[in-house]
Amino acid sequence: MLNIGLTGGIASGKSTVAKMFQEKGAYLIDFDVLVHSVEEPGALAWEKIVENFGTEILSEDRTINRVKLGAVVFGDKEKLEKLNGIVHPLVFEEWERQIVDIKKKNPDAIVISDIPLLIEVGKVDEVDLVVLVYISQEEQIRRLMERDGCSREEALVRIDSQMSIDEKLWYSDFVVDNGGSLEETVEQVNDIWERLLERKKQL
Repeated sequence: MLNIGLTGGIASGKSTVAKMFQEKGAYLIDFDVLVHSVEEPGALAWEKIVENFGTEILSEDRTINRVKLGAVVFGDKEKLEKLNGIVHPLVFEEWERQIVDIKKKNPDAIVISDIPLLIEVGKVDEVDLVVLVYISQEEQIRRLMERDGCSREEALVRIDSQMSIDEKLWYSDFVVDNGGSLEETVEQVNDIWERLLERKKQL
């Protein structure tokens, strides 16, 4: 089995690239989905988040409002670390369980683990290769403002809460430059997929 860590910055297009790999035949583990599952109302992470950040960060249906929670933690390193300390252990525990399940079902699988904070949380050594989805910071700002309807200043605060996307280049085995057309991104994914298939043969 080949376990690939897919990472990048906020609004870099990781989900789009991850789906492209899934369409090629990869198993996909999406960390956003894992986070949502451990933060469902009544779940352990949900209880700890509400305990630490109050009921003000909840929507009417008692689910965690990620925009409200983001406004509390982004820009406050201590609060962000507290949130990550609650969520990350539970999410990575579920990730490891899913990896084991996939390996049992298909020992020859190529798994794409879409992990936004792969490098920041020191998990690079737990994947076989790292694929970085890259766009310039200016493009990140533009896409984030468009996607979330936030101001330039708010976008910068969120981007600055993560490691610089340029720093992440040093940790990457493959880079998908997602700043161009969709067709150009598809071509790069196709090329990397062929290389992953070759790498898998060598295992």
